Amino acid sequence: MRIHCQHLSKTYQTLNDQIIALADVNFTIEDNEFICIVGPSGCGKSTLLKIIAGLHEPSAGNIIRDPSNNHERPLNAMVFQEDSLYPWMTVLDNVAFGLESQGVGRVERRERARVFIEKVGLLAFAANYPHELSMGMRQRVGIARAFVARPEILLMDEPFGSVDAQIRWILQEELLKIWSDYRNFVIFVTHDIEEAILLGDRVLVMSDRPGRIREEITIPFDRPRKVFYGENPEIIEIKWHIWHLLEDGARKSAGLASLDTK
Repeated sequence: MRIHCQHLSKTYQTLNDQIIALADVNFTIEDNEFICIVGPSGCGKSTLLKIIAGLHEPSAGNIIRDPSNNHERPLNAMVFQEDSLYPWMTVLDNVAFGLESQGVGRVERRERARVFIEKVGLLAFAANYPHELSMGMRQRVGIARAFVARPEILLMDEPFGSVDAQIRWILQEELLKIWSDYRNFVIFVTHDIEEAILLGDRVLVMSDRPGRIREEITIPFDRPRKVFYGENPEIIEIKWHIWHLLEDGARKSAGLASLDTK
């Protein structure tokens, strides 16, 4: 299956003005590809994800799935930066919830949920409630819940942005381990350039608002990958190339002047 995003634009109407969040965004996702999207704050990354998820309608353009999705599987699942677990449900019931909405019987959905809870290392906490878990553990529950339903497309909006660096490394490795088994389409939004290089088959670099795809960068490293790639000269070169594409927009979003004095 391929997903074609064609000439996507999104404009929001405010009381006094219009805000153009996206302008003529075009890209294609190949079968089972892991795509990372980076860009300065406010460039429309999350808006793009929500359009693909069907949560927002584009002002122009369309998304073509070729061929159309397998109706036995949900089209997409979404993981956010802040966990969206149900506080009154146990870990097991949170992970199984999506299967319940698909009509899967109680015994089967709990068995399938346990498989993914074990994959993220939380089987001992299956009977716990979200408030009894750390932030990193709650994000692992969110990953298990997203994968258990086997969606065609997994959309992730900075899911590791609220955890510290050590937990982030663990979550990245857990995500890659599960994804390597199931190979869903993944579109992963991040501010972290190294994270994008570690996870992605390609990195889409977005420009400042209005958001456009400024460049597509293929990551030339075989899988499986490990988090401690930082000293690899080729990775350093890609990292600095992406940073130079982002720098002016990042400085602008931080309220700082461009380094270009011309």
